[in-house]
Amino acid sequence: MMLFLLRRLRLAALVCFTVLVASFVLTRLSGDLAASIAGPNASAQDIAIITRNYGLDRPLVVQFFDWAGHAARGDLGQSFLYHAPVWDLIRDRLPVTLTLGLTGLVIALLVALPLGILAAMHEGTVWDRGLMMVAVLGQALPGFWFGLILIVLFGLDLQWLPISGVESWQGYILPGIVLAFSAIPALMRLTRSGMIDALAADYIRTARAKGLSRASIILKHALRNAAMPVVSIAAVQLGFMLGGSVVTESVFALPGVGYLAWESISKNDFPVIQAVVLFLAVIYIALTLLADMANALLDPRLRS
Repeated sequence: MMLFLLRRLRLAALVCFTVLVASFVLTRLSGDLAASIAGPNASAQDIAIITRNYGLDRPLVVQFFDWAGHAARGDLGQSFLYHAPVWDLIRDRLPVTLTLGLTGLVIALLVALPLGILAAMHEGTVWDRGLMMVAVLGQALPGFWFGLILIVLFGLDLQWLPISGVESWQGYILPGIVLAFSAIPALMRLTRSGMIDALAADYIRTARAKGLSRASIILKHALRNAAMPVVSIAAVQLGFMLGGSVVTESVFALPGVGYLAWESISKNDFPVIQAVVLFLAVIYIALTLLADMANALLDPRLRS
């Protein structure tokens, strides 16, 4: 188990370093950072002063290792747009993003588990094929378009729910549904396949022979084993949702980390862009590592 953990930690460290390099390079490829900071009316002298003051005239390798070294110590730099430490900006907005991600995950599980069970119980029927078509539609539907449809329908026409802000818990419902809709297909298919395998197992036939009720067989016996991989993959889906919050928070104007990233991209605030990419990547890597550890605990064969 310890060797398995060490291998996963080494892989996680490698992925973190790759994200560091990618986020740094992509911001530098976006154009002249000094000119972006100075603004469209800046003179050449102004741009030269900014280039020197922010150290943009140094070799890229020196700039990268300087930034990576500070990031490793928890110093993510200063925002050009907000004139505040980047970590303070992320910390203040993180609760909104985490609440949104957890809301989306809960909605996804509440929808995916029953639908996956229903599809498994009617394998090969019209119900099964119809539910799988819904799963395919969920993966193909653009999140920003779906969010706009929900805003028009439930926010403007019916006026049931707020379309922006998080003044109350209701502000998380519509964006939570958008995030959940992208995770439901994977969770539903995994639940379906797990339930099909579980219902065909010998212990289920034994339970039926003992005269147990259908509900007891499905909920107490089959689902208990089929849900194990679903619980593990749910952590990975939460990481996807946090990463996808950039689009969702922008559509619904939620003051989270994703909306902070959108504002920074539009204003070329590259210290914040680099930090948000790194921060979301670290969260995703940590959740993936936890999912791998959970799978290894449930299935010893994965530790080899």
